[in-house]
Amino acid sequence: MTDISSLTNMLSPKPARRLDTTSPAAIGRIKSRYRAESRYRSYGVAALAVTTVFLVSLISSIIIESIPAFSQNSVVLDVPMTAEKIDPKGTRDVKEMMSSDYAAVARDALIAAVPGVEGRAARKQLFDVLSTGAGDNVREAVSADPSVIGKTIPLQLLVSDDVDLYLKGIGTAVRDGGATRGIATPSGTTGEVSVLVAANDFADDILIVKNAAKARAERLRSEAGRLEIAAPVEQKDRIEQLRSEATELLAGFEKSNAEETLDSRMPSMMIAINGGLIKIAKLTNSSAKGEVILPLKSAADAAPGTWKVVTYETPEADRRLPDRTVAFIEKLRSEGKVVSNFNWMFFTSGDSREPELAGIRVALVGSAMLLAVTLALCLPIGVLSAIYLEEFAPKNRLTDLIEININNLAAVPSIVFGLLGLAVFLNFFGLPRSAPLVGGLVMALLVLPTIIIAARAALKAVPPSIKEAALGVGASKQQAIFHHVLPLAMPGIMTGTIIGMAHALGETAPLLMIGMIAFIVDVPGSITEAATALPVQIFLWSDLPEAAFQAKTAAAIVVLLGFLVLMNGMAIWLRRRFERRW
Repeated sequence: MTDISSLTNMLSPKPARRLDTTSPAAIGRIKSRYRAESRYRSYGVAALAVTTVFLVSLISSIIIESIPAFSQNSVVLDVPMTAEKIDPKGTRDVKEMMSSDYAAVARDALIAAVPGVEGRAARKQLFDVLSTGAGDNVREAVSADPSVIGKTIPLQLLVSDDVDLYLKGIGTAVRDGGATRGIATPSGTTGEVSVLVAANDFADDILIVKNAAKARAERLRSEAGRLEIAAPVEQKDRIEQLRSEATELLAGFEKSNAEETLDSRMPSMMIAINGGLIKIAKLTNSSAKGEVILPLKSAADAAPGTWKVVTYETPEADRRLPDRTVAFIEKLRSEGKVVSNFNWMFFTSGDSREPELAGIRVALVGSAMLLAVTLALCLPIGVLSAIYLEEFAPKNRLTDLIEININNLAAVPSIVFGLLGLAVFLNFFGLPRSAPLVGGLVMALLVLPTIIIAARAALKAVPPSIKEAALGVGASKQQAIFHHVLPLAMPGIMTGTIIGMAHALGETAPLLMIGMIAFIVDVPGSITEAATALPVQIFLWSDLPEAAFQAKTAAAIVVLLGFLVLMNGMAIWLRRRFERRW
């Protein structure tokens, strides 16, 4: 009887469990869960936002820094193609003419464009306007058309890197005081001169000088305070010197109607008068003394009463271009002889010690050769290794060890592969140093584990029924793999390969270890000749002191990032275009 009642109780339906969704406790739990979900979503959005801000800031700063490198300034001058300098023998032999001193021809054209510059120092500062490669522009014109010899033709001559940066607004701001009222009378047209004006015509300029002196005194006091904290004993004399100079400047600031002295640590002031320029050395409310840096016209040839004060706000000691060179540039610019063009030389020329002549052509060719060697080695070896390990290799301890080592090699630092290449390919086999062949071998070792892993994953993604169907109709295992499975896995394999190539393109450390850091000017003709790569070129330029190389470095980074984005975009397109959903 007891057994029957127990069985009846087991078979009878149990009352359904009541789900509590309306009590205050249940509602509180639901709200808490929603709040947790909302917080999690907010954390994810915040993380993406922070990442995006950092990424956009980084890329924006690189692009902004690179903008000056993609343009190039030149001066348009009437160049006299004198036969005495270009073809002194009169043979019109192009080979002989190519060895002429075309830089001297370019300098003669500059002297003609800025007449009246006398003295060795002044001439040197004038010649600093032109690049050392300006003569190449003249040589190219003669090579293209030898009939120009004996004529005067307009040519665009490349300016130096410092002048180029100045013309791009990197250097010093030039403030034009505008036409000044009253009459100014210079005491001469060359050399040391004085300029007399009406009372208080220089009052505003005196105030600018006093404010600059006060600001400089504050900087000197701040520097003295910093040295006193860092090294009060070792820098005692320097601290006293800074404070003494600051006190002297402040004393001059407080004096009224005193003569102000403008040295190289003060903003440079020029008087533009009678078609020339006078650099002010001493200044009062009604007079100025200084040196003529652009010759003045005589009073009879100049328009009376037309003069103004021009201020170069950055002190001469804090910039690379002296006042006289800046004056020459401004004169040429005011005459419309300065032009700006897209910098094709950045892509068509090799490396150079002169920033305005340096380009990435050798680095681009070297990177292309290196990637070609890498792809030719790692793609077939990687795919065949993946096919063997995935389809043919027996499952034993040896294959397990091989798989573990492949996975570990994919995480080994890249410089280890550089050390391996240095020890094996260079020291043992004696292959040429700094050659794309060696770089490609090292990069193939670096990329090979990645391609093997990607290829195995692509092969696994193909449904086993494809291979089984091929085997079922009489195909051999090799035919089933190579004729059916491999073609279907190829999009995934190519995606992994392209990502691996992008990885190889951006690597620098292995190439430094095998000597691809050499200074290479000429384009390599084969994979065994010395070359460099784009990441190494960026590394070399980043270590150079010239300011123009900073823009070149950023521009090369932009080009490298462009290639990486293109290769990764191609990998995404291949995956979406050819992948199949099973």
